[in-house]
Amino acid sequence: MDQHQKRFGLGCMFQELGLDITEEQISELQGAVHDIDFAAAAQHERAVRHDVMAHVHTLAERCPRAAPILHLGATSCYVGDNTDLIVLRHGLELLLPRLAAVISRLAAFADEFKSLPILGFTHLQPAQLTTVGKRASLWLSDLMMDERALSRVKNDLRFRGVKGTTGTQASFLQLFKGDSAKVRALDKRVSELAGFDKRYLVTGQTYSRKVDLEVISALSGLGATVHKMCSDIRILASRKEIEEPFESSQIGSSAMPYKRNPMRSERCCALARHLITLHGNAAHTLAAQWLERTLDDSANRRLTLAQAFLAADATLLTLLNICQGLVVYPKVIERHIAQELPFMATENIIMAMVQCGGDRQVCHEKIRVLSQQAGAVVKQEGRDNDLIERIRSDSYFQPIISQLDRILDASTFIGRAAEQVTEFIEEEVKPIISKYSAVLSEVEKPVALNI
Repeated sequence: MDQHQKRFGLGCMFQELGLDITEEQISELQGAVHDIDFAAAAQHERAVRHDVMAHVHTLAERCPRAAPILHLGATSCYVGDNTDLIVLRHGLELLLPRLAAVISRLAAFADEFKSLPILGFTHLQPAQLTTVGKRASLWLSDLMMDERALSRVKNDLRFRGVKGTTGTQASFLQLFKGDSAKVRALDKRVSELAGFDKRYLVTGQTYSRKVDLEVISALSGLGATVHKMCSDIRILASRKEIEEPFESSQIGSSAMPYKRNPMRSERCCALARHLITLHGNAAHTLAAQWLERTLDDSANRRLTLAQAFLAADATLLTLLNICQGLVVYPKVIERHIAQELPFMATENIIMAMVQCGGDRQVCHEKIRVLSQQAGAVVKQEGRDNDLIERIRSDSYFQPIISQLDRILDASTFIGRAAEQVTEFIEEEVKPIISKYSAVLSEVEKPVALNI
């Protein structure tokens, strides 16, 4: 039995519950499932100015024997809201594997480069070293939170069921001659036939727009994650340390042939920014619903819900393309580290001198003076950082000259970054990837963007 047949099985349930519905009426409705006269519906809507009633009239013309029982006890929100809940759930089921594919590919990238030192930044100023993989793990951690949020809202979705015009089920209670147990049984069975094991036990005319807000909030959170990640990639591209894919025939600029603009990351940021703003829209829609419902939600939701899912889908497809082709330039990274590491190594140099019998305060002052001199060379003369050469030339530091190369080894400045990445992937990321193992092979296929 297909899904349509299951839902028309509801007619049989009405029969079982005592309503006068014939097999002929049910059969007639089943035969009309895929035979919708949209032109007639549009004509009816121009006359009645009501989308659901336009389709009710159209279906009644197609199924004259079933016409008397159409929309019996229902309201347009029975049709619209229940459909929206099915669509929301299906949309999340489409997005989650795409997100898992991004997580999977980014995890492989983080693992590959977990030990490659790179300058860390705080306040967008050079700080202690981190690694390329550790920085990617920060993006990955946020994406993992998005997977949890999207999974939660999907699992929390319930069905509106049959609640009537203000949610009291009064019309259904009348249909069943005051038999509350039959109304409850109908509500439960309708939800089950739609594939939901839970339903909202209390609603107004609509399900609470708080549900929409929760869904949009999770999608908006994904937008914020992607915007931060792709902004980082754009910064790194400007430093020529990491780049998104750039095809051999791709043109970066119509005026400047040498440019390699990060257009994919920029596109992700553009879409993500729109996705972020939709959160406020959903919040305002919830806040503006008066009493059991007003209609000022309808036109807004038709835009907001659709745009949120479309924007999220396009963003994830583009992000997957980026993650499948990220390029790292170790030599550029190494040069940038060499420009800053001498300053970062000063504490280690002081400690080495102390271990050789030096006075910490004396050593600190000498390092301070030499650092200021080297800083002036960098900032005022535009030359490379020559602090280490100044230290080598100062006889005071003679006891540790042979240790300088070891002290300046970038790999000694990354702490537990590599181990952190390994632990994170093994303990947290892999279980999520395995959750989607049945579909990953399909959604991880290389994405070709039509620009």
